[in-house]
Amino acid sequence: MKPKKWGSLLLASTLAAGVLSVYGVPQTSFAATTSNPATQTVQAGAFSPQTLQTTQFGQVQGYHDETNRALIWQGVPYAASTAGEQRWKAPSDPQPWSGVLDATKPGDIAIQASGADIVGTENALNLDIYRPDNAKDKLPVIVYIHGGNNQTGKSTEITGSSMVNDTNAIFVSVNYRLGPLGFNPLPALKTGTDEENSGNYALLDIAKSLDWIKANIGQFGGDADNVTVAGFSAGGRDVMAMLISPIFEGKFDKAISFSGGMTVSDEEASAATFAKAIAPLAVADGKKATEKEAYDWLLTTGSDVRDYLYSIPADKLSKLMGNAGIRMSVFPHLYADGTVLPSDGFDTKNYNDVPLLMLTGADEFSLFGRFDSYFAKNIADGSINTDANVIAKYNFINKYGGELYSLFNVEDSAQKMYGSYGADIYGMRIDFGSDAYVAGSAMSPLGAFHGVFVPLLSPDNANYDSVIGSAYDLPGAVDLGKTFRKYISNFVHNGDPNGSGLAEWKTWTPQASLNGESTLILDANRRKAIAYASSPEFTYDQVLAAMRADRTVSEADKAELISKVLNGRWFSGKLDQSFGNASMWVQR
Repeated sequence: MKPKKWGSLLLASTLAAGVLSVYGVPQTSFAATTSNPATQTVQAGAFSPQTLQTTQFGQVQGYHDETNRALIWQGVPYAASTAGEQRWKAPSDPQPWSGVLDATKPGDIAIQASGADIVGTENALNLDIYRPDNAKDKLPVIVYIHGGNNQTGKSTEITGSSMVNDTNAIFVSVNYRLGPLGFNPLPALKTGTDEENSGNYALLDIAKSLDWIKANIGQFGGDADNVTVAGFSAGGRDVMAMLISPIFEGKFDKAISFSGGMTVSDEEASAATFAKAIAPLAVADGKKATEKEAYDWLLTTGSDVRDYLYSIPADKLSKLMGNAGIRMSVFPHLYADGTVLPSDGFDTKNYNDVPLLMLTGADEFSLFGRFDSYFAKNIADGSINTDANVIAKYNFINKYGGELYSLFNVEDSAQKMYGSYGADIYGMRIDFGSDAYVAGSAMSPLGAFHGVFVPLLSPDNANYDSVIGSAYDLPGAVDLGKTFRKYISNFVHNGDPNGSGLAEWKTWTPQASLNGESTLILDANRRKAIAYASSPEFTYDQVLAAMRADRTVSEADKAELISKVLNGRWFSGKLDQSFGNASMWVQR
């Protein structure tokens, strides 16, 4: 049932005073009493469960989701537009507004490619707020960073209305700059502050959103001193980057990386990739006669290059470097610039060490492999489900890609961090999905896919309906979701996921890994959830050895799969080196 929205007519500035009386809230309960909200500090007292609230920059009108018993505000600006001369600049405060801002529908999303179309706008630095429809105050805050390879995606990737009561927390989801507008290392743009010159504009946006939350979330009943940053896929990698970024120091108190892992890229190599991608535009626009000339020109520092880059329409930029999958070589980002991210990347000894939860699915590569162009004709004609040779090839990349990706997301990252990280680290692997008797015929070929946690955290999420069938409707899966949300709730409240009635979740240590208890495994049968401690059954080197020994596919097919499907992925550094694949990107 579609949530009911109330108060959408109460939006005009002339109704601002009337709104307060309609909702039974005296004007003195709002901190904003001067004509310039931007000069105020919003003072949070006991939370009043109303859909009209006041931020530092003006009033916002949200709505009740009666179905989920939640209060929701969407599209609330945390920064000004980044269009025009602000395109590759650090975000600034939004312009204060008078009257009441309509926050009853999703805000604009960052401009991006969507199939053959371009959607979104350069004016999309906004966030969504979900909280339980009650009067509870000082609730912990989850700030969610969406996935999409930092090229696509939107804040509504996960909506918080169906989880906020189970977690007893506020859920905030952020839109931020994407693609070449969110990351750009070209030297001609380095005319600003050290942070702007890093090229990591999306990270500057996320940092700005956390500043807004620190200043304003108390008005929505949130605890500004209990903020957990969480992200999925690219958002998970952004969260991991926040752990090493000096500009994020003190901005959050806990962290959750869903299928994230450690990736940074080299500025110089990244600039070359960007110049190559933009060169055809420069030729088409008459700036240079050949792509080689344009490439060389785009790597210079002249104001003519800068002016040209600013003149390129955003929709043309957003089309560039598509089909990256999970390959940094196509769209390099997260630059180890020495300011926003340390020049030694994750080899740094200086972490923002807050309690950290890292999660992976057991079959993280299944979706990427199945929908890789290599299998396109097999998907089209259905032979991926009927041809024994095709099935064997898919099973090969699914098995080994899944194992390598899973290690990358949790075990390898924990090992790298452990000696320099002062706070507790928790690792989780979800195994639910591969048993056809439990998960059904739709989901079982994909197993615990990239995103397997989403329907567990947000039960009404429909993003994966086409691939999961009714798997999450079983009593066991429902119980698994409740168990998962209990662990998450405990973690965001106090930094420790353990609690009454839950299997013990030990912190990650090298000794726990050796003892077979470094990772919490979550699964379910048809009736109930299953949770127990374990450790990965393999190391990266053991997976590579097993790939060499595997005889389920021919040696010719194996070589092709390794060089064309598994190559150059986030998790493929050692694989590419071991099997002689061309070096695709620089990881530190």
